[in-house]
This record gives sequence, structure tokens and C-alpha cells, in this order.
Amino acid sequence: MTYRLIAPSTLHGQIHLPASKSLSNRALILNALSQGKGKLSNLSDCDDTSVMIEALRSGQYDLNIGAAGTAMRFLTAYLCLQPGRWTLTGTERMKNRPIAVLVEALRKLGATVEYGEKPGYPPLTITGGPVQGGCIEIEGGISSQYLSALMMAGPCMDKGLTLNIKGDLISQPYARMTLQMMAAFGVMADWQEKGINIPKASYQAIDYTVESDWSAASYWYELLSLAPSGELFLKGLEANSLQGDAAIADFFQSLGVKTTWEEGGVRLTKTSVETTRFEADLTDQPDLAQTLAVTCAALERPFCLTGLASLKIKETDRIAALQTEAAKLGFVFEEFPANGLSWTGKRCVPTENPVISTYEDHRMALSFAPFAFRQKGLQIEHPEVVSKSYPTFWNALAAVGFSVEHL
Repeated sequence: MTYRLIAPSTLHGQIHLPASKSLSNRALILNALSQGKGKLSNLSDCDDTSVMIEALRSGQYDLNIGAAGTAMRFLTAYLCLQPGRWTLTGTERMKNRPIAVLVEALRKLGATVEYGEKPGYPPLTITGGPVQGGCIEIEGGISSQYLSALMMAGPCMDKGLTLNIKGDLISQPYARMTLQMMAAFGVMADWQEKGINIPKASYQAIDYTVESDWSAASYWYELLSLAPSGELFLKGLEANSLQGDAAIADFFQSLGVKTTWEEGGVRLTKTSVETTRFEADLTDQPDLAQTLAVTCAALERPFCLTGLASLKIKETDRIAALQTEAAKLGFVFEEFPANGLSWTGKRCVPTENPVISTYEDHRMALSFAPFAFRQKGLQIEHPEVVSKSYPTFWNALAAVGFSVEHL
């Protein structure tokens, strides 16, 4: 399937954003660890959350979580605590996404986890039961999902859990989100500069309402930045959000979008683009890389993005994918050492009638779609990938005036 997009002449509307899948999936694990007695409201309806719900409710011992990386990491640690013998697998891409750091950490803590095919990668066979816990050292440059998986399981281990972090911790807001949600469910942890101490404790069942997704909001910032004119209201966002991607409001101040907090959400107003060269360290917000890179190219503003260490092990190698697809539009993105991506203004001959490949990666489709304001009739291949985080995205575009043609 392919969609052809034609953008409207202006952009106005109230946008009902999806719920945060990061908050939803943490809430599901914490609720399960508190015996599942709390009421969870406004859970995300995306693929990642749907497979998590199904895995926790199915009663099955053979679980296939598809392409849901969060579910793979969180369930690996969770199932180590649950009596039984479990198999956990996913798509072919998932079978090539590394998980050794998490598995080896769990083994050191007393869990029994075996690789089903290739060492270091899913599928996994997990024999669940009591886990000793204790103190381990873990690299700070790993995916924060590994860390969050261990943290949420920590209070249920016999000796609790102490994590000594080696090096700089990337994606800190996601780890802090996990700790704050654990506190909401009754477990207080102590985070020092280079370590996190989690006592043995019992989670308390609570009712929890999930806020809207700031990652999804980022595409509307991009859309308004590229639109000729307009104003948007994004519903359900909170000023004191636990989500690190709320930083998008600050990033877009210089890219032509002003954020005003109002009751029930935020109002986005189009302003002038202030920067001539955009720079950002995305160590704490790696999922914003595609949004910002495509926006800057479309605005013809050179950029330098750093802190992208985790992008190569996402749904695809996002740095390589960005370079390939940007070239179709006439832009030469360059990777540089220390996990960065830049555009100096260098151009190449664009592809005639470009079709953007999505690599089974929802954020490729979501971040390139706004380029339709620059490329009339831009085509997006396999647009259904947005179901991973934002299933209603194409309907939302149509509601604000986009022509979304199915080819």
C-alpha cells in the first residue's frame, strides 16, 4: 500500500492525540506487578500497547509481540518473576534487535533466560520464579528500556536491586519517568549520580490515567512549521509531563512554532523561523531525531544532531534510513563520529516523484509526511506502519485538509 499526500494551503484544527505508549506500557507492567487490581484509563490503542495487553491477559506461555520493542524488553524482565516456562518472540526485525545487555543482567540477578536461536537476540525462553536480585553494574549508554525493565522488576526481587551505572546514562527522562511511575504505584527508589537503589517492596494497586503522547505531538509541530499559515490546538498534553519528548516545545521555538499552555492542552501558533543553523543534543530525546532532521531540511536550515547512539538499534537503523530517504528529496545528510547526523546544505539530484520507504518504522512515515508541504504528491510507502504508535494519524491529516490518496 502507498499513500499520495497533497497538503492544504493552511493548517487549522483541534487535534486529539493518542495516549502515550511509553506511559501506557509502564502502567500495564506496574499494574500487573500490583496484582492487576487498579483501573487504567486512556491507554494507548497502538500496536505496542495492544500486544502488551494481550500478552498479560492471554494466559498463554508462547508469546509473539511482533515489532514491539518496549513489550519485548519489559516482558522479558516481568516474565522472569512469573512462575512458568515462557517463550517470547517477534518479527524478523525483532529477532535482529539486540537484547543481550538485559538478558545478561537478569542472569546475574538470578533469573533463568535462554536464547532460542541466535545468542544475544530474541526469541527467548524464560523460566520464571523467584529472582535473587542484588547489585549489578550496567552501561549507561544502552537503551533506557533495558534499564526501565530492570527497575520495574527490582522491588519484586528477593534482595531488591541496586544498579551501578557505568558512563553517561542516555535517555534519562525515560528512566526518570519509570521511577516516578513506580512511586505512584507505591515504591520509592533512591537515584544517586551513578546508581539507583530499589528496595524490596510491594507495589500498590492504583487507578491511573495516561496522558497524551508528546512524541505524536512532535509531528504536528513539524506540520505547522512547514505550513504556509495556521494554528493548532493539541488536546490532552500536560505542562509538567513525565515524557522527555515534551522538549519538542522548546526545540520548535526557533523553528517557527510558539507553544501556549491552555486548559486541556496546548495551542500552537505559527511564527517566523529564527535560526539559521539548528543544533540539538538528543541524548534524552532520540525519538525526535527524524522529526527535527526532516523539518530542518524542509526549512533549508542546516542542522547538527548529536546523542543518537540508540538510533541504529530501533525499528530500523534510523540514521541510515534518514540518509537514504532524504537523498530522494535532494538532501545529503551526513553521519559523523560520536553518533551524530548533520546537513551542511549539500544537495543532490532529487528523485522524480519520490516514494518514501518506511522500513517497518512508524517514525519514518510520521516524520516524512509533513514534507508534503514542500513536495506536492509526496508518496509514503507502507503507511500502515503508523499503527505502532499513532493509528489515527492519516485520518487526522485528512480532517485538517490533507488529501490522502490510496494508490
